[in-house]
Amino acid sequence: MTIEQIMRTSPVIPVLVIEDAATARPLAEALVAGGLRVLEVTLRTPAALDAIAAMKQVPGAIVGAGTVVGHNQFDQAMAAGAEFIVAPGLTEALAEPIIASGVPFLPGVATAGDLMRGYALGLRHFKFFPAEASGGVKALKSLAAPFYEARFCPTGGITRENAADYLAQPAVLCVGGTWLGKGAPDEIERDARAAAAFPRAALG
Repeated sequence: MTIEQIMRTSPVIPVLVIEDAATARPLAEALVAGGLRVLEVTLRTPAALDAIAAMKQVPGAIVGAGTVVGHNQFDQAMAAGAEFIVAPGLTEALAEPIIASGVPFLPGVATAGDLMRGYALGLRHFKFFPAEASGGVKALKSLAAPFYEARFCPTGGITRENAADYLAQPAVLCVGGTWLGKGAPDEIERDARAAAAFPRAALG
């Protein structure tokens, strides 16, 4: 899959911080059952790589690694079975090997300079991060105007209450949701089902 196909799979990508790898597969099963197939496991805990490997066993799940900031993490994520890579920022040193590998890549941007760097690398799909702290929907609209080819997944401060404001923007294909994946399996599935039904403007 391309990064655009992954971003278009569902309106919300759960951004997951997993402390115990034993919880990973049931969590993935509940999210996928609720209609959210794309799962981002952040590399913020010792359990993250084992969690990616466990979630990969769930039919229908598309599992990626988030918070990738160095080559070693990229290699480890690929060895664990990650299908896409998400970074909080964008540097040539990190991006060039990932791009060369052909692995779907979603780097973080927050400024026009970040986007120009991404354009120079041939990228057009970005994680707008940290979305709310960087000016929210208003800032995103300002960036999307000159960079009209760019498509975004805003992440950081996105909630079930404000997600619709972002998804209404034509340049937004999906948002990253940290509110998902909490509670009992039936609650997780219910929340996922609600998020999967969010309307999107950028479907053309």
